[in-house]
Amino acid sequence: MIVNNLTLCYQGKVILAPMVRVGTLPMRLLALDYGADIVYCEELIDIKMLQCKRVVNEVLDTIDFVAPNERVIFRTCERERNKVVFQMGSADAERALAVARLVENDVAGIDINMGCPKEYSTKGGMGAALLSDPDKIEKILSTLVKGICKPVTCKIRILPSLEDTLNLVKRIERTGVAAIAVHGRKKEERPQHPVHCDIIKAIAEAVSIPVIANGGSHDHIKVYADLEAFRQVTSASSVMVGRAAMWNPSIFRKEGLQPLEKIMQEYIKYAVRYENHYTNTKYCLCQMLREQLETPQGKKLHAAQSSQEIWRQYPPQITPKMCLLEWCRKEKLAQPVYETVQRPVDRLFRSVVTVSEHKYCSALWDKSKKLAEQAAAIVCLRSLGLPEGKLDDAQSPLMHKRKVEERELCQDRENEETLPGGAPHKKPHLTLGTTNHSILSRP
Repeated sequence: MIVNNLTLCYQGKVILAPMVRVGTLPMRLLALDYGADIVYCEELIDIKMLQCKRVVNEVLDTIDFVAPNERVIFRTCERERNKVVFQMGSADAERALAVARLVENDVAGIDINMGCPKEYSTKGGMGAALLSDPDKIEKILSTLVKGICKPVTCKIRILPSLEDTLNLVKRIERTGVAAIAVHGRKKEERPQHPVHCDIIKAIAEAVSIPVIANGGSHDHIKVYADLEAFRQVTSASSVMVGRAAMWNPSIFRKEGLQPLEKIMQEYIKYAVRYENHYTNTKYCLCQMLREQLETPQGKKLHAAQSSQEIWRQYPPQITPKMCLLEWCRKEKLAQPVYETVQRPVDRLFRSVVTVSEHKYCSALWDKSKKLAEQAAAIVCLRSLGLPEGKLDDAQSPLMHKRKVEERELCQDRENEETLPGGAPHKKPHLTLGTTNHSILSRP
């Protein structure tokens, strides 16, 4: 179904559900990597968003909505611009419209969460509290549909009776929303209670707009094939996945789940890249570990009090480029700029990195553009006396695995200067020259 030039949902599509504290940028991007079609941000309260200022973050290449205390409330990037739905907690039509207009140019759609049963939401008249006030639901949704150009959706839970539930969804349909997500549980029910697939099916058959089935993670969705099975049993247009995607975002991968170790490292790379707050990073990693939290490594993660402590437990591929970028951020410098050329005679690459108007490069030529950029970053880091991405815990299984892979790569590479993952093999040759691609400038 095409709505306002946005493929919001259609048969077979899968969506990363809005989950409190989970739908931050690193998790959303990881879900997209593995095949999620649409991702939702975590529920963000309208009053908090109205205090925010929209900021173009040139260092991270993100759009940030920043509170007066400089806390980033919502962060997004160009890659997910047509994929991310902004999920809002609101109990007031005018406030909801003001927030929607603030963010609509940076997101694919706006969603009102009417299903959250948590006290922080319901005590303000938001979330599941709205289910007992259909007039307010209608006013909020109608105001948004008329007031913005992006698709509007909402997420509900089922009511005590089927008749009341159907009356509500038909009233919601008349507001002009693009789709409705249905968590197939009552507001007092929790994940351990079975999801009411029959109620979702009755809703899907009663309305003409797309219905997104939600709530199947605990009993129904374990692997990719279960997404389609859940869609079929509910007769829904698509499936929204929350906890199953949080446990392992590769649930969206048709070829099957990826190992948890790989997923966690990939998640941490995004967390580092986009400066995710360590408490959220820690929370998401703990959700991935689940039953492994009682292991020694799990306990160390649970006790971690900083991003650095987390990285030491689950080291991502910290590359020289990542180290250089992080240093530039801390020093409030423009992000490094890489210029790479390829030599026609042998198709090898060499890169020059510019940092604070100084240029750095290696004398060696590399077999890939990526390695050439890493070599330039190492030259810069060594010239500035900065760390290159080595990790202290050299005995960890992940570091051992990385070193094995690096040794194998080293054997295939002549005159190697640097290895993937940031571990130096040979000290780079630093040369001074007269062309843009052979200059090493020292500050």
